[in-house]
Amino acid sequence: MDTAFQAYLDDDSRRGPAGDGAFTGAAGGAACGDLARLSLEIDAGRVAAASFDTEGCAAMRAATAAVAEAAEGTTALEAARLGADDIAAALGGLVPAKLHAAQLAADALHRALSAAAASSEALAAPPDDRERVLVAVSGGVDSAVAALLERDRGLDVATVTVKLWADARTDGAKACCSPEAVVGARRLAHSLGLPHFTLDLEEQFRRRVVGEFVTGHGEGRTPNPCVLCNGEVRIAAMAALGERLGSAGLATGHYARVVDDGHGPLLTAAADPAKDQSYMLAALPPDVIGRLRFPLAGLTKPEVRDIAARHGLSVARKPESQDLCFLAGTGKREFLRRHGRLRDREGAVLDSRGRRIGRHRGHHHFTVGQRRGIGVAGPEPLYVLSTDAEQNTVVVGGRGQLATRSVRLAEVTLHRPGASVDSARLRYRSPRLGASLAGDPPAGRQESADLRLAEPFEGAAPGQTAVLYGGETIVGHGRIVGA
Repeated sequence: MDTAFQAYLDDDSRRGPAGDGAFTGAAGGAACGDLARLSLEIDAGRVAAASFDTEGCAAMRAATAAVAEAAEGTTALEAARLGADDIAAALGGLVPAKLHAAQLAADALHRALSAAAASSEALAAPPDDRERVLVAVSGGVDSAVAALLERDRGLDVATVTVKLWADARTDGAKACCSPEAVVGARRLAHSLGLPHFTLDLEEQFRRRVVGEFVTGHGEGRTPNPCVLCNGEVRIAAMAALGERLGSAGLATGHYARVVDDGHGPLLTAAADPAKDQSYMLAALPPDVIGRLRFPLAGLTKPEVRDIAARHGLSVARKPESQDLCFLAGTGKREFLRRHGRLRDREGAVLDSRGRRIGRHRGHHHFTVGQRRGIGVAGPEPLYVLSTDAEQNTVVVGGRGQLATRSVRLAEVTLHRPGASVDSARLRYRSPRLGASLAGDPPAGRQESADLRLAEPFEGAAPGQTAVLYGGETIVGHGRIVGA
């Protein structure tokens, strides 16, 4: 047995209960019975004391003792650099069958740091010698290259991954914010020599984003969960963590840009129109926008992949996820059944005159503008014109009947006066259309507004987000109520 391993196995100096106010993380509970608990007392950004306890094999006890010793006396940022490889090395190496002990000990450490990240504790002061930036990493190529570019600019880089969703019935490997994604992002950050924090926002995400997704479908709307999540849940929380880490800003791998029109920061499109994601960020308030930076703003996706490949990043060719994070590996129908109790319920398919022309399995399976899956044949292709949740009906008609030049909005936020609005985008991938707001409402929050379009738009779906532009900048947004 290696002498270092034996020394940690015999070391009981930090074994015991958590101290008052300590941040605690635990990992394990697998069939082998191994369990690690690690607690950190953090004072002014430094780990003043670390304590631990374990159950299971000797390797589990030695690994947890090693990580407690390594963390104690360091800064929170230094502790956030520790990974399973560091723990295994401190033990003199572990045989493959025992490497899980180092992984569980590392998981316990990072869950303790996650508890600290979720608190109001100041975790670091701004560095004296250079600027610090917090980079949001998801385990994908875009965020990895964003972190790499910020590091290579000479900045003091820390990283964060948000955990939003854990569900045994979804495929965590395909989601950007699952427990599996957190571990992958942490491994990637450590490979770049960067500290990594996890921010657990699952409770807020379930309540605000998934709750609205389920409720909206039940009431006949088609919410856009990504706009809501970015605007109200994850980005502001990461920016706030950045402040407590002494960071001057939050960088993400989104394709978007921040501009100042003389009245404050606003979002505008990235250089690559095929990848522009500013629509998905449109609900961010200006005070958060002002703390953001987008290292990929001037790059195309192929250029990003080439940078990753040149630097040997393991995610250089990783495919992009096409699903909503909480739908990864499962279908919307099954998800709504399990989480919203929205079960199939037969109802009538009606034409635009109210005549019954078919049957469907539930209004919540349809959205305005949908063509596929209607299940009714006609002399011309049929599209969903509207749904009625109360009556459980779906109205269909020809494509021309979808067209509208006026859209009713609710919950409108204007960063600039309504008179500045000259175009709008009504779906993520739809083109911008010339538009104006009736009555030229003032800047601020409006209960409702009428959006007038310069040309017809087909498929204004209730629940989707209307993003409002003044020139090239996003000056507001609202929720589509109807045409």
